[in-house]
Parts: sequence; C-alpha cells; structure tokens
Amino acid sequence: MDRGRAQARFLAAAGLLLLGGAAAPSQLPIREARWLKSPDIVADLTTEPPECLAWPKDRAGRHSVAVGRALFRSPLLLGGQAARAGLSCASCHRNGRSNPHFHFPGISGDPGTADVTASIMSEHRGDGIFNPKPIPDLGGDPARLKVKGTAKLPTFVHGLITQEFDGPEPSPAALAAVAAYVEALTPAACAKSNGPLSLSSRLGDVDSAVTLARQAYLAGDPVTGRALLAAARSTLGAIDERYQVAGADRSRDDLRAADAILFSLQQAGQGGPWPAWARDWPRHKRALRAAEARSLYNPAVLLRAL
Repeated sequence: MDRGRAQARFLAAAGLLLLGGAAAPSQLPIREARWLKSPDIVADLTTEPPECLAWPKDRAGRHSVAVGRALFRSPLLLGGQAARAGLSCASCHRNGRSNPHFHFPGISGDPGTADVTASIMSEHRGDGIFNPKPIPDLGGDPARLKVKGTAKLPTFVHGLITQEFDGPEPSPAALAAVAAYVEALTPAACAKSNGPLSLSSRLGDVDSAVTLARQAYLAGDPVTGRALLAAARSTLGAIDERYQVAGADRSRDDLRAADAILFSLQQAGQGGPWPAWARDWPRHKRALRAAEARSLYNPAVLLRAL
C-alpha cells in the first residue's frame, strides 16, 4: 500500500475514534457538549460570549463580513475529520472569541487549548508532536494576533482551511469573506457580559445564510452559494439537537422538511425551489419558537437532561 493511502486510512480511523471518544458523560445529543470540559455545562450550552463584531459602514464590506460570519460557523468550511466531528472555526472561537472550556481528545491538553499540528486533523501539518497551545481570542488585543491587520491574513486563513484541516479549496469570495469577518472582530465592539444562546439567534443565522446564498447564485458564484446553504443546513442540524427530547417529534419534522428544501436548493442552485423555501420556512420557524420552552435551549430542561 502506498504511503498516501495508508495515511488516509489512518486519518479516517483516527477520526472514528475521536467521534466515539469525544462523547460527553451525560450523552447529551448536543455535539458541542462532546468537546467541553466545563465546571458549568449548562451555562456553557445556554450562553455565549459577546461577538465583538464591528460591522463595516459600506454595503460591500457588510456583505462580505456577513458571508464570512456564516462560513466561520460551518463545519464544511474546514472539511475532513473536523467536518465529520462537527467542528467549525466557531467551535474553538465561540462567537469569534476563544473557548476556555474546549477540550477535544487528541487535540487539547488543558481546557481551552488545541494542537494545530495534530496529525489526526491534517496530513499536511501533522508533526507527530503533541503541543497544544491556548486558543486565541479573535476579538481580543490585536497586538497578540500576528496576522490581523496585515495583508497576510487571507493567506493565513487559506492555510488554516486547506493545510491545518485538509479542507476543500474555498472560493475566492469565501476566503476573502472569512478574512473580512476575522478582521472585523475588535475589542472596541465588545459587550461586557455573555448573552443567551437562543433559538432566535440560530434562526437568524439560517435566515442570513440562505439570503446570502441566494445573492451568491444571482451574482454567478454557485460555489459560495452552495457553501452558504451548507452552513444553513449545519445550523438546522444544531437546532435539531436541541429538540431531541420527548414530545418534540413535530419540531424535528419541521426541521427535516426545511433541510430537504435546502438540499434541493444546493442541488439545483439558482433554478431551485426558492419560492417553496420562502413559503414554508416562516411557518416552520413559528412552530419551533412555540416549542422552544420544551427544548434543550431552555436551561431548566437541559439541567433535567443532565
């Protein structure tokens, strides 16, 4: 067997071990719980740090940052073993910040650290040495982030996606957008305290990603359009995890129906069933909101599940 195939099989096997070994003792259906070592898991799963996002004033800049924000939260941007595990940029950098309780087997040492040269995530940068480092706060002091504010940032992001995580080649627009989002994170835009991690914010993420995908298709950029629809579908999956409770079958049916339309849009592109999405999605959102109090978005329900 040639070296490349052997390495690929090793990476695949390692990824399966990670997926099995990353489960939280509570066996919560929330994938994020698998890589948290936290003194207060309920707080970690129902609140999130302030985003520190300074939106550009010009329309083109705001659009690019919005696209980057959606892709930053999508596991498929990274691809490979990270995508299989459900890891996105936002897994380590919650709301663009750090994640002090992130703890992924084979990747983390102390909570809040990650080894960016781990062979289980990359056959390009894997160095065979376990050397986890603290996860930086992208909305923190710019002086501690070497490439922010420089022309090197897009190249750095490209290397992170395609080399550090063996992800697929991003479209030029997607790469520029992720770099623009990271650049727009600044301490000056930080709120003072954490906010709720709510259904409403996740529904807003879906709305934004689908709207931006439609615009990408109309602009003749189907690669970015499909990536944004993948981001929307990933968010639907994250919402579905919160409705894996008794009596929520109807809510999960709504999510499956919405996902089916997004899948059709991915397949058909600009000629897809966009009117069906515009017709059905508002109804699905209303139903999900009506059942939110019975879902794992509710801290009390989450605490009982633990």
